[in-house]
Amino acid sequence: MAEHESLEYGKADFVLLDNVSLEEFMANLKLRFEKGRIYSYIGEVVVSVNPYRAMNIYGRDTIEQYKGRELYERPPHLFAIADAAYKAMKRRNKDTCIVISGESGAGKTEASKYIMQYIAAITNPSQRAEVERVKNMLLKSNCVLEAFGNAKTNRNDNSSRFGKYMDINFDFKGDPIGGHISNYLLEKLVKGAPDAQLRALHIQRDPTAYTYIKVGGQIKSSINDSADFKAVTDAMKVIGFTAEEIQTVYKILATILHLGNLKFGSDGDVTLIENSKLVSVLGDLLSTKDENVEKALLYRTVATGRDVIDKQHTHQEASYGRDALAKAIYERLFCWIVGRINDIIEVKNYDARVHGKNTVIGVLDIYGFEIFQNNSFVVFVYSWKQIDYFNNQIIVDLVEQQHKGIFAVLDEACMNVGKVTDEMFLQALNGKLAKHAHYTSRKLSPTDKNLEFDRDFRIRHYAGDVVYSVVGFIDKNKDTLFQDFKRLLYNSSNPVLKAMWPEGKLSITEVTKRPLTAATLFKNSMISLVENLASKEPYYVRCIKPNDVKSPLLFEHERCKHQVEYLGLLENVRVRRAGFANRQTYPRFLQRYKMISEFTWPNHDLSSDKEAVKRLLQGCGFEHDVAYGKTKVFIRTPRTIFSLEEQRAEMVKRIVLFLQKVWRGTLARMRYRRMRAALIIIRAYRRYKVKSYIREVNRRFKNVRGMKDHGKHVKWPTPPKVLRKFEEALRNIYNRWWAWTLIKDLSPEDMVQIRAKVAALESLKGQRADLGLQRAWEGNYLKKDSPGTASSFTLVSSDLQRKDKFMRVLFSCNVRKINRFNKAEDRALLITDRHLYKMDPVKQYKPMKSIPLYNVTGVSISPGKDQLVVFHTKDNRDLIVCLQGMVPAGDSRIGELVGTLLSHFKSEKRKLQVNIVSPIHCSMNGRKCTVVVETKINQSQPDFTKSRSGYILSVPGN
Repeated sequence: MAEHESLEYGKADFVLLDNVSLEEFMANLKLRFEKGRIYSYIGEVVVSVNPYRAMNIYGRDTIEQYKGRELYERPPHLFAIADAAYKAMKRRNKDTCIVISGESGAGKTEASKYIMQYIAAITNPSQRAEVERVKNMLLKSNCVLEAFGNAKTNRNDNSSRFGKYMDINFDFKGDPIGGHISNYLLEKLVKGAPDAQLRALHIQRDPTAYTYIKVGGQIKSSINDSADFKAVTDAMKVIGFTAEEIQTVYKILATILHLGNLKFGSDGDVTLIENSKLVSVLGDLLSTKDENVEKALLYRTVATGRDVIDKQHTHQEASYGRDALAKAIYERLFCWIVGRINDIIEVKNYDARVHGKNTVIGVLDIYGFEIFQNNSFVVFVYSWKQIDYFNNQIIVDLVEQQHKGIFAVLDEACMNVGKVTDEMFLQALNGKLAKHAHYTSRKLSPTDKNLEFDRDFRIRHYAGDVVYSVVGFIDKNKDTLFQDFKRLLYNSSNPVLKAMWPEGKLSITEVTKRPLTAATLFKNSMISLVENLASKEPYYVRCIKPNDVKSPLLFEHERCKHQVEYLGLLENVRVRRAGFANRQTYPRFLQRYKMISEFTWPNHDLSSDKEAVKRLLQGCGFEHDVAYGKTKVFIRTPRTIFSLEEQRAEMVKRIVLFLQKVWRGTLARMRYRRMRAALIIIRAYRRYKVKSYIREVNRRFKNVRGMKDHGKHVKWPTPPKVLRKFEEALRNIYNRWWAWTLIKDLSPEDMVQIRAKVAALESLKGQRADLGLQRAWEGNYLKKDSPGTASSFTLVSSDLQRKDKFMRVLFSCNVRKINRFNKAEDRALLITDRHLYKMDPVKQYKPMKSIPLYNVTGVSISPGKDQLVVFHTKDNRDLIVCLQGMVPAGDSRIGELVGTLLSHFKSEKRKLQVNIVSPIHCSMNGRKCTVVVETKINQSQPDFTKSRSGYILSVPGN
């Protein structure tokens, strides 16, 4: 039962009526209409009453209330049945369809639009562009099809003049991927366009100026034609119609309006067009010659044996041909529009093996017709077969039975040679159907004055009697179009129009097959539709029209009662109350619900599927609500189905988790095996690359001992990535070996010099230009630079060696230094392995002061070519000197001094900090100062001067 509505709105489901009678049904229907509840249920059937007003029950909030809910969880609504059809399609992987029935003006077309809107809104979890395109095309196509397939009638502003069946295709995930539209009938014209476009089409604004729409143009309407025209044009552009195609569509519509205004007259035996100016207008719109248009309207080409002659039409034949052309052009236009839309929205390149099964939801809107006092052939063909028929087979046979049915008699009359009239057709019906209980005419019932002689017949339908007039039956059934018109339109220079008439390519002598009659075409169309629907799981919407004046307040009892009767709604209620809401075959039921019971999951071992279903339902406690047939299980109430679905949904979660666990484990094992295989391959490949590399290194370097440069010229092979560090170590080993080969035969004295040079290179490379590496490092330069006083220096150094016990002289040289009074003076510098001595060369190298070598923490030199050296001490009494008096002049000894000190400190495992900076920061007598080197052009010798921040060493600029 439907929930969430109080009894003040009546019974939401007619199945719950206390007394199933027509009076109670009508009272409940009226109460719900007056309370604004336009939707009701009969079990799973939606009953919809046209409210004739806009209602705020179709927005996004309402959609969310029905999304994923079961049918009876929310109040009755179109969205509920749309969601039920969608869920059934996804759950059972089966095609579904929604059949919307009711007479014209009952709201079927609006219902189909809301159903499509809902389906479009609930499908699109990932916002994919393709899904959005399909939805947009389906909704926009509905706008275009209504514009060209609906008409304004006395009872309905938007009456469908065609039967529309739309399939919406879904992929296995439930997302729409395309669609297909089928049309089953057409008989309407349209109006409306901007002034500029009307002028281009030679059209007036007044609809009463055109014969075909004169009556409709006088009807009071609630539709804004201008707004609708723009909406249709915009929709056609969105769907994908080109500007040329849209212009051709409106040219064809204008052509039809002008055709209706063509008047024929006679001059003796000659038929003429009275308003001949329209011929040139038609020629312009159809992109063909005026004379060809006129000839096709007034003449018919006939083949007699081998001869082809032009036979002039009578006034009546010309009028008939004109009207037939107008109808054919419009019908062909509509079919072309449907075809173009299908080209765009149909599923393309879909492979079920790759993308999963493709399922559809069909929406059918076709059961609309109006019951008039005078019902002609067009109304007759609408009522012959209902999609959801009851026990209506006797009426179906009456209409379409071979050789005896009304269609068969009508087709036989149309194929007879000679003049056949509507009266002759009625006589044939009287002869064939005189004893049929549901057929009568005035001849068969002479006392029935509601029927006219030689004009009317009556069919007693399921819901009541309908009288039909045979006037025009023969002509409308033939509904044939002269081949001259087809050739005229095929030869148009407009490619769009030409493509609509491919059969116009045939010459008159090639056309031999008689075209099918309208009744046969309609019958075939209906058979195709029924076969399509029979393959799908159906859902139903029954639409009711509350009144004929489109009032939102008026509920006409008799009008609605008649519709309830012919829709069979009361019988539907009785069937629902007495019968079972759901039935399924045992295998299908098990396939869906077997996971609920331990006796049926994953497979049962009982004697039959029937026994397995019994065990399952007994375990759930539903045996009181089911019955068991030979091949199917019958379930009485939807509640049982909903409960089964809830239990299934819960178990599916667990199954999915289990499958995910198993699958993830499988994936993990597969990944592990792939990784292990890859690792084995990588290891083997690495071994191969390592071996290849080592073999290549061995090949290139195996004879280096005999090479002149011991392999220095040999190019190293490129190592694999994994051996880059190994190659670096290998190069170091080689370089050490290569160096060893160079120095292995050197004397200890030469080794000392080599180590000093290496130390200087490591410390100063790239920071000082001339390190003196290419010359021999003598160390003790005072004897060389001052040969006249060498004996004095030798004597003093010997005394110091005895006194201080030093082992060897590291370095000696003349220097310019700064004394404690900030004055520059000449001194000699002697560095031994124990002390650093300052000596006065003027006083036979008298030692002035010594600094223990362990007290020296570092040296600073500049990055230039000068010979500035600052010795840093622990007591912040730094020694600032500039080497001078070199022989030869310009010799640089800074590299030798630094390298010798570094090598000595390293041998004693002490660290000496070497700084290459400018300016040099130091301390003199505990005071911070800086030494800056400046170049002066006129300076002959390096010399120190005092500055505000310390000292400046001026060096020659040349």
